[in-house]
Amino acid sequence: STLSLASVESVLRTALAVGKAPAVALIVNSPGGSAVQSHLIYKRIRALAEEKHKRVIVAVEDVAASGGYMIAAAADEIIVDGSSIVGSIGVVSAGFGFPKLLERIGVERRVHTAGTSKAMLDPFRPEREEDVKRLLALQADVHADFIALVKRRRPALIDDPDIFTGAFWSGTRAVELGLADRVGDLREVLRERYGDMLRVIPMTVAKSMLRRRIGLARADAPPAGMMAA
Repeated sequence: STLSLASVESVLRTALAVGKAPAVALIVNSPGGSAVQSHLIYKRIRALAEEKHKRVIVAVEDVAASGGYMIAAAADEIIVDGSSIVGSIGVVSAGFGFPKLLERIGVERRVHTAGTSKAMLDPFRPEREEDVKRLLALQADVHADFIALVKRRRPALIDDPDIFTGAFWSGTRAVELGLADRVGDLREVLRERYGDMLRVIPMTVAKSMLRRRIGLARADAPPAGMMAA
């Protein structure tokens, strides 16, 4: 995903600043993306929620995995469909190696660096053991931070070593593991919590892993049931 904090900060700030809204609902549908951008969005959601004293509810559609789950973890409550894909708490780096390709087609590659590690993991050079070790150490650091974040946000998480292996589960199993809170439909949950006076005000985020929608839940609307503005 190409989602960045810059692409969602404005709408997050607007949504969480609505004074009469007791909660902000985010719809997450993402297999992941940049660990840094996911973490920045997570931190911004938490900071704004605490500053504005708002409850944050996340509804997972098809998938909330890896960076998508990190963002979902910013919620006070995570709602899933029974068939949603949830988890993938791990770190991955993937690519291709072509160390003999240029030789075969008669092309000479010229790379000049200041710093012996600057061209580390160049796909047109043979993989070096020391480069792989460095990459794995970096991944381990990022993974440890991800694990700590999930443990902090999900205190009801059961003691299962598979949770942090990068594996993923159905929404139903995610609830059993403590990765999510309940199986349900967002609108039904909001109506159950805030009553038939509820009004949902959609807000859009272009090209977003949040499925282009952030909803404001209001309990002071006219008695017309649930409305979409």
